[in-house]
Amino acid sequence: MFTKILIANRGEIACRVIATARKMGIATVAVYSEADKDARHVALADEAVCIGAPPSRESYLVADKIIAACKQTGAQAVHPGYGFLSENEAFAKRCEAEGIAFIGPKAHSIAAMGDKIASKKLANEAKVNTIPGYNDPIATPEETVKIAQGIGYPVMIKASAGGGGKGLRVAHNDKECAEGFVACKNEALSSFGDDRIFMEKFVVEPRHIEIQVLGDSHGNVIYLNERECSIQRRHQKVIEEAPSPFISDETRKAMGEQAVALAKAVKYQSAGTVEFVVGKDQDFYFLEMNTRLQVEHPVTECITGLDLVELMIRVAAGEKLPLTQAEVKKEGWAIECRINAEDPFRNFLPSTGRLVRFSPPEQSLFQGQATTDLGVRVDTGVVEGGEIPMHYDSMVAKLIVHGKDRNDAIAKMRQALNGFVIRGISSNIPFQAALLAHPKFVTGDFNTGFIAE
Repeated sequence: MFTKILIANRGEIACRVIATARKMGIATVAVYSEADKDARHVALADEAVCIGAPPSRESYLVADKIIAACKQTGAQAVHPGYGFLSENEAFAKRCEAEGIAFIGPKAHSIAAMGDKIASKKLANEAKVNTIPGYNDPIATPEETVKIAQGIGYPVMIKASAGGGGKGLRVAHNDKECAEGFVACKNEALSSFGDDRIFMEKFVVEPRHIEIQVLGDSHGNVIYLNERECSIQRRHQKVIEEAPSPFISDETRKAMGEQAVALAKAVKYQSAGTVEFVVGKDQDFYFLEMNTRLQVEHPVTECITGLDLVELMIRVAAGEKLPLTQAEVKKEGWAIECRINAEDPFRNFLPSTGRLVRFSPPEQSLFQGQATTDLGVRVDTGVVEGGEIPMHYDSMVAKLIVHGKDRNDAIAKMRQALNGFVIRGISSNIPFQAALLAHPKFVTGDFNTGFIAE
C-alpha cells in the first residue's frame, strides 16, 4: 500500500480524498494555486505545494507542476479527483512513465472512452444498447438532413469532443437539422478545437440514469447499482439520488450487466460510471462513460456502505476487489443536493466573495465512512470566513441524506436544507428546497426536461 499520495485537485473533492487517506493511514499532499493558499484542503493535508497562479490553466491543469510536486514530496501516487486532469489520457500515461501510480483507470481505458464516436463503436462491439444514429463524422448540412430522415425525427446533433452542453442541438425537422449542424460545428471548433459532428435519435421524455462500476487489475468488474441524475439545469446535474424511483429490478440488472460488459471490453480498473439515457418505456441506451470518480458518488456510498475512494486506492495499489456482485448491498434511499454559489433569483449568476456565515446542518455521516447508517452528510471544501474565488467551479458543498425510503430521504433533505445557513454570498438553497417540494419530484414523475419545464 502507498504511504503518501498527492491529490491533484482542490475544494470539496480534495478534502474527500484526504478523509479516506487519513483513515487508511496514508499521508497526503495538497497542491494549491495562489487563490487557494488559505483553502480548507490545504489546511487538512499533511503537506502542501503551491503550483502557480489562480487560473487553472496555470496551476491545476499543468501536468509538469503536479509531477514536480510528487517528486518534491515523495508522493507515490496521484488521485486526480474529478474535473481538471482526471480524464486526461496524457497525464495518466505521464504518471506511469514517471513511476507514479495514477489512482484511476489506465490511460488506454481513458482514451477508449474519451472519444464519443470511438466509445459508441466499442459499446456496439460489447453488445451494449446504443442509440440509433450515425457514428461517423458528418461533412455537410445536406448530408445531416439525409441521415436524420433515415433515423427519424427528433434527432440530436452532437460534437464528438463535446461536453457540458456545448456543441449540442435537437432538431425536429429538416430546417432545424441543417441550422443545428452549422451551429454545432462552429461551437465545437471554438470550444474544443475539434469540429467533428455526429448524430443520434433523440429519446422522448428521457431520464439520465448512470451505473457505477468498479474494476480491478485482476479482471474483476462489478456494478454498484444506479443513480438517478435527471434533475439537471443546462445539462448540469442539480439533484442526484440512488436508487432511481423509475427503473425496475429487471432494467437495473440489464443496465448493470451491460455496464460491466463495456468496462471489461476496455479492461477497466478503478471506479467509473456508465451513463445511459432511459426512455419512458424503460428502453435504455449508452451515452458515455466517465472514467473517474463522479461528483455524486456519495449517494452510492450511502446505499452500498462502501468507501469508493478507498476502493480506488486499493485497486491502484494492485489489490483485488473485496466483494462480489452478489455481495453488493442496496439499503435505504440517498439524495444529494449540490449547493452552489449562484443566485437563483438572477438567472443563477455566479456569486463570489467572502463567506460571512457558513453553517451546515448537523452531520451524523462523514466522508470516508463505510456504513449504511441513516443520516446527514456534508462534503465541502470551504470554511466560514473563506473566500469563494471566481476562478473555479461554483459548488461550495454537497448535502447528502440517507433515509429508510424515498419519502424519508426527501423529508430529511428538506429539513437539512432549512437548517443550512449561508451568508455573504448567494446560494441555490431556496431553489433546491423548491425542487424537493414540487409534487412531480415527490412522486418521482420527472425527466431531464423537468427544470426547464
